[in-house]
Amino acid sequence: MPKTLRAKCIIVGDSAVGKSAIVQVFHSDSAQFPKNYTITVGVELCTKSIPISDAHAFVELFIVDNPGKEVISDAAQKHWNHPSMVVVVYDVTNETSFSSCEKWLERVRTQEPGVAFPGVLIGNKIDLDERRVITTEMGRDLAKAKGLTHFEISAKSMQNVDEPFIHLANAYHKLYESKIEVFKSLA
Repeated sequence: MPKTLRAKCIIVGDSAVGKSAIVQVFHSDSAQFPKNYTITVGVELCTKSIPISDAHAFVELFIVDNPGKEVISDAAQKHWNHPSMVVVVYDVTNETSFSSCEKWLERVRTQEPGVAFPGVLIGNKIDLDERRVITTEMGRDLAKAKGLTHFEISAKSMQNVDEPFIHLANAYHKLYESKIEVFKSLA
């Protein structure tokens, strides 16, 4: 029987960067893109299991989709305790959303000070290339500086949406296995 690890995945970023669309596309296996935009006013939760290749295991992600409005987000932070991983999202056509990424990341990291957990920085809306203001290099540089892995996706065109979550699940599994080895060496 495959082993299942459970991980809390906190997804944050400014309002209208596409966090909920990303979660919906990922959760539906790229079968559903939300046709109408509605602002997230509370925390939305969903789960999805990711198989870990070569390990006979799964990582079940409990995805906590957060509102991007500061006032609403402050109230939602009570759901951020004990994060296993973080997803920070920005809109490649919006410089303000990119500038806010560090703030969002630090807010999540303060939930578990001193604990390293996997994280990704996602540039969304690459389908709007003609309006792009944040380059791939800018995203990579910020991700590298903050210890994250950078991905660029388009929730609308359902391009590369699964990759960041698969990466996080594998990184979490690897971290889990390394901690098990440490415990075994202490016995």
